[in-house]
Amino acid sequence: MRNNHFKHKKRLSRFIRLLKRLRPLELPVTHRHNRVELFPVGREFFEALFTSIRSAEHTILLEYYIIHADHIGNELAHELGDAVQRGVTVKLIYDYFGCLDTPAAFFKNLTRLGVQLLPFNVPSYKRGFYGFDKRDHRKMTIVDGRLALLGGFNIGDEYAGCVAEKMNFRDLGFSIRGEAVCELEAIFHETWHGERDNNYVRPVFERSRATRKKNGDAAVNIISGGPRQRRFYIREAFQVNIASAAEEILIATPYFVPGPRIIRSLLRAVRRGVRVRLLLPARSDVPLVLLLGRSSYATLLRGGVEIFELEREILHAKVMLIDAERTVIGSANLDQRSFHRNYEINCMVDNIDFGEQIRALLLEEIDGSRPVELDAHERRGVMIRIMEKIVSLFGWFL
Repeated sequence: MRNNHFKHKKRLSRFIRLLKRLRPLELPVTHRHNRVELFPVGREFFEALFTSIRSAEHTILLEYYIIHADHIGNELAHELGDAVQRGVTVKLIYDYFGCLDTPAAFFKNLTRLGVQLLPFNVPSYKRGFYGFDKRDHRKMTIVDGRLALLGGFNIGDEYAGCVAEKMNFRDLGFSIRGEAVCELEAIFHETWHGERDNNYVRPVFERSRATRKKNGDAAVNIISGGPRQRRFYIREAFQVNIASAAEEILIATPYFVPGPRIIRSLLRAVRRGVRVRLLLPARSDVPLVLLLGRSSYATLLRGGVEIFELEREILHAKVMLIDAERTVIGSANLDQRSFHRNYEINCMVDNIDFGEQIRALLLEEIDGSRPVELDAHERRGVMIRIMEKIVSLFGWFL
């Protein structure tokens, strides 16, 4: 028992040293007492989401990029309406462009039910192109300031496994109970008030309030990114974690436009003796991004990075596992939009049990995926290469 305690303290010490390398972060708070639970499939995630909404007593805060008016979306609306009837305050931020396909009647119904709505980044000539190009890509629900559900899941049937297998999105979700939830709540309010008032300044995070909510032994650091910030925190967190790897890096991402810095970080890791495996999609809902991502395959494969493409479903999970114990998981993709122009939420989780679950899941998906071989990749046609070059000119915007 004493041995396990020593090992835990040693891992935590390494985790804190890693965070010190993330010196530019505005709030480098390590939340040491959290319970983290993985939801490996959409069905389990949405069951947990609806159960948590039914248990709410005071507040429900939701922030989502896409909300469809389908079976899952309508069930969410019903549960939120019931919560309002119980006296619960419900606030929902949704991305205006992400929900362009969602009928206005869906949101009018939510308003009628008593849900407070904030559409993110409604077009305005005052914002110009820079403002027009912003997206709120987060996927987050916070219940009573005690429980948060996050990950890659938007609100829709394809994320819950309710459509044909080839149209399903293969995604991951997770929940946090404990200290870290307070910071997530503060980030939600920053967006809620910041969209209404450009001069809004997020209050200093109340560490003392957070430490009263101890609920486990998982250390969690929240990495929040967005255009309002002056540095590319999401990208820097990926880089620092890759640089810290000693043995193994496993990455799953649906949109792979990493840019030269991340590519160099991955190649340096291989040269240090780290085994690097990427799980990427064989099919995508954004084919141009798929084409652009494949243009970097040759460089990575020559450098010793292993690449696998998931064919059975559409990959949508966003997760990186370092040395089987530290997980970076959330809403951010390894692409330029997530690095520079989206509002994102990632969590760095230092917990061996959680890491082992992630590793087992990723290795199972890799075993069922198609390995990309350098020889076969370099035999792709001239037209494909030309299209990759053309698409690369617009990589910043994809």
